[in-house]
Amino acid sequence: MHKFASPAQFARISAVMLPIAVAIAVLCGALGLYLGLAVAPDDYQQGATVKIMYIHVPAAWMASACYGFMALMSASFLIWRHTLADVLAREAAPIGAVFTLICLITGMLWGKPTWGAYWVWDARLTSMLILLLLYAGYLGVAASGDNSERVKVASAWIALIGAINLPIIKYSVEWWNSLHQGASILRKGGPSIDASMLHPLLLMIAAFSALFVVLLLVRVDTALKAVKLRRLQIQRIALKNAAIEPN
Repeated sequence: MHKFASPAQFARISAVMLPIAVAIAVLCGALGLYLGLAVAPDDYQQGATVKIMYIHVPAAWMASACYGFMALMSASFLIWRHTLADVLAREAAPIGAVFTLICLITGMLWGKPTWGAYWVWDARLTSMLILLLLYAGYLGVAASGDNSERVKVASAWIALIGAINLPIIKYSVEWWNSLHQGASILRKGGPSIDASMLHPLLLMIAAFSALFVVLLLVRVDTALKAVKLRRLQIQRIALKNAAIEPN
């Protein structure tokens, strides 16, 4: 693990992974949208409204997955103090926050014709809203200081503590009386969705996952280059000051 924590090693891995992730995101996204919107049938109760799930469900999955990744990287930073782990967590947070926001907005649009209201204080909806607030809190703390060790440690602990919400999101429909439907894919007895709807949904989940990888690699590469640029600027200023000092 220490081997892959090197920024130079990360750059080499990123150069290989990025084009592959872009290809997966484009191909799976295009095919998933086509099959979901043009081929998959409408629901017998919800009609065409059900097609919102091809955006809503992948966004919901990635909202939780991004936070889980962020918490894992934060734990790695706290244990081994790898700078790259902190950078990965920080750069994943805005992506996860956007996925969470997409999940909530599409859920509201889906909820209006289904439940008769844009928002209800359902266990699943409320726990997803808490997830968005956790992302906002993490980003606020991470951006509040001068990138000091104290700020990094505080951000990492917020990510770890907030991870308690992830199993609540997962099992909220089972633990409490919920309007939200239960698991349809990862469940005992296999998926409860017909193959005509399941296949495009899985393609969209793959597309969203690959999109996360693309955005993360680009953001981390930019962040590492910014750190390197700041170091070079500091060295340049130090050399300039040394040159003008009187003998």
